[in-house]
Amino acid sequence: MAQSQVKEPWPAGGCGTRVRGTGVGWMGLGPGERLASAYDLVEQIHYLYVRVVKARGLPVSAITSGCNPYVEVCLGNYRGTTRYYERKATPEWNQVFAFSRERVQATVLEVFVRDKDAVARDDYVGKVTFDVGEVPMRVPPDSPLAPQWYRLENVRDGGMTVHGEVMLAVWVGTQADEAFADAWHADAASVRGGDGVAAVQSTRSKVYVTPKLWYLRISVFEAQDVIPILAGAGDKGRHAEVFAKVQVGGVMLRTKPCSARGLTSLAWNEELVFVVAEPFDEPTVLIVEARVHPGKDEIVGRVVLPLTLFEKRLDRQGTITQSQWFSLEPFGHPLRLPDATFAGRVHLRGCLEGAFHVMDEPTMYASDTRPTARQLCRPPIGVLEVGVLGAQGLAPMKTVDGRGTTDAYCVAKYGQKWVRTRTVVDSCSPRWNEQYTWEVYDPCTVLTLAVFDNCHLGSTAAGNGGAVKDQRIGKVRIRLSALDMDMVYTNAHQLVVLHPSGVRKNGNICLAVRLTCLSLASVVYLYGQPLLPKMHYIQPFTIAQLDGLRRQAMSIVAVRLSRAEPPLRREVVEYMLDADSHLWSIRRSKTNFFRVTALLSGAASTMRWLADLCHWRNPATTILVHLLFVTLMCFPELILPTMFLYMSTIGVWNYRRRARRPPQMDVRLSCAEVTHPDELDEELDTFPTSRPNDVVRVRYDRLRSVAGRIQTVVGDVATQGERVRSLLTWRDPRATTLFTVFCLVAAVVSYVTPFKVVALVAGLYLLRHPRFRSRMPSAAGNFFKRLPSRADTMI
Repeated sequence: MAQSQVKEPWPAGGCGTRVRGTGVGWMGLGPGERLASAYDLVEQIHYLYVRVVKARGLPVSAITSGCNPYVEVCLGNYRGTTRYYERKATPEWNQVFAFSRERVQATVLEVFVRDKDAVARDDYVGKVTFDVGEVPMRVPPDSPLAPQWYRLENVRDGGMTVHGEVMLAVWVGTQADEAFADAWHADAASVRGGDGVAAVQSTRSKVYVTPKLWYLRISVFEAQDVIPILAGAGDKGRHAEVFAKVQVGGVMLRTKPCSARGLTSLAWNEELVFVVAEPFDEPTVLIVEARVHPGKDEIVGRVVLPLTLFEKRLDRQGTITQSQWFSLEPFGHPLRLPDATFAGRVHLRGCLEGAFHVMDEPTMYASDTRPTARQLCRPPIGVLEVGVLGAQGLAPMKTVDGRGTTDAYCVAKYGQKWVRTRTVVDSCSPRWNEQYTWEVYDPCTVLTLAVFDNCHLGSTAAGNGGAVKDQRIGKVRIRLSALDMDMVYTNAHQLVVLHPSGVRKNGNICLAVRLTCLSLASVVYLYGQPLLPKMHYIQPFTIAQLDGLRRQAMSIVAVRLSRAEPPLRREVVEYMLDADSHLWSIRRSKTNFFRVTALLSGAASTMRWLADLCHWRNPATTILVHLLFVTLMCFPELILPTMFLYMSTIGVWNYRRRARRPPQMDVRLSCAEVTHPDELDEELDTFPTSRPNDVVRVRYDRLRSVAGRIQTVVGDVATQGERVRSLLTWRDPRATTLFTVFCLVAAVVSYVTPFKVVALVAGLYLLRHPRFRSRMPSAAGNFFKRLPSRADTMI
């Protein structure tokens, strides 16, 4: 590992630095510490760690006739306490406390063991003191420091009495220490009220792994022996419409109804696709229902199938799995005969698709495209390292005791690995200095980071009945293909979030990013490979299916991550996965329109340049183009080499103007600053809407106005296309006759005239001097505008 360069912790003026093959650090540590630590992208912060393991031989209180022990660790003004045990003389805590060396000036560490007395104040048992200057240093990958037994001395009697022993381990380490993530941090000492243990737990940093997702494909073919059961319901049962429902977890899909009239079996031949996650806890339930009465469905029978029953299909060619018959068990009484034990049987085929990639985020900024089956995955081509340094100028997100404050934490997602930094309490300029690593399988993927305000700390959550949500501060996306290999990018990224009152700029987050290449040949090879696994092209899903499956996957991921400790809550997961990207937004529509306009501006500039050439605005340029055109017409074999040479020259010329830092969220491109607040409120509204009827009516009228303009543009495009088609469809017999005769004459002329002459004459005619031009439209344009379209037949 190369020696790190010493840099300022924050880029001046928000500009980033690019350092090839080096790390970024600001502590000025020795070479041995830098080489031994994997944290070379962030500032190494030294912590004093105290591990409280257990105690023994504690005395019994004379008041409570027992011992309710807990430990209090004190360093300067910071105090951390363990949980307490009731009437237990040999408690085991195994808790770790971390104190930042730069925040604490104390020289003595005190560890108190106390007896929690419910009658009087907490009774003092004994303490152990340490000189901070004598605490040993530990640098990973050294093994953890072994805890030792220390005698508890009571200073009230001069230290002559020993009141039991406590097992402790005290050392100095950095954030690279294994105990860092689970430790109680001193900056969490100011957590406000509420359940202190739960609040402190919600401030810890964690790494999460999302479950492995599979596509479950269920093909419902037919059902037999269901007609006699329907016949038992009388004439209405014999004419009922029967359909099948398949439920997996909280998702239910149904087939189209099939009429039971005059049939011995019911045939659907439909395919239903679900998203399931390992472990396969929830079964598949198939229910056959009949609509005997209008608007009322009656259950005929059902079958419950565990997911482990279905075969895992891992091949790339889409081999068909074997179908099976399953018996329906009677369920529900309206259509069931009194003594019925058999409700028919159903023909199914099911399989778990392992050759697909289950999308839980939009394809435009996907972070992973590997198939579900790991044996089909390619080896990694690189390593992504991200150092979350800190943030500056965060806006206060809530008010506590009459002043604004922010409890910020950062979440990063790439592939199946999610990370969450610790929550820095009560700070608008938090410093995390945490580093994380991901394996990279495709360079054309996107890393997503977002900063949130933790609203579940003590009284903040308790005062709202626990129904509060973590507030969004901003999001950053970094496309890996925009990064140079083995280059460290240290940049401040602006945090922007949409709010009903307008766009909010909530400060900056500073990141250090490095993409290390393991094999350059593998990276180059991937640029010619499909983005998604091959099965997506062999058996493609429809757009509607992909949209529904993505919502299913997002919901499963949100539920699983919300069960972790500390949880990644649903609002966090939805924001990271852009769960509302499919909903209508006037702002997004304007943004996409301007994107198309910018895309076509190059062609428009080319047309203006050509018009200037034709009108001889710059005679020297026009003469040079004439010479180039005549040369290419005389030597046509130079056309393709000239085109490719010109494009390569443009690429080399633009290299000096390439981006020196990853692109940031573009507020101007997103039309966030010029959007009306009501349009932002509409975009942030729930689905279905929760706004009053008057507001919905105004928005509906505005939508009709916007859609009317879009409708006009689409109609104009359709008109031009229909005019082209009408050239040979004889809708206008005279126009078609003229065009047919013209094509015949052109065919004869082009046959007897060399192609060079035809192209040369056409080009010179196009570039003729304005003295030989007319200001009136050309005959060809006039002819085209007179052609008919189908607009005159519309009602």
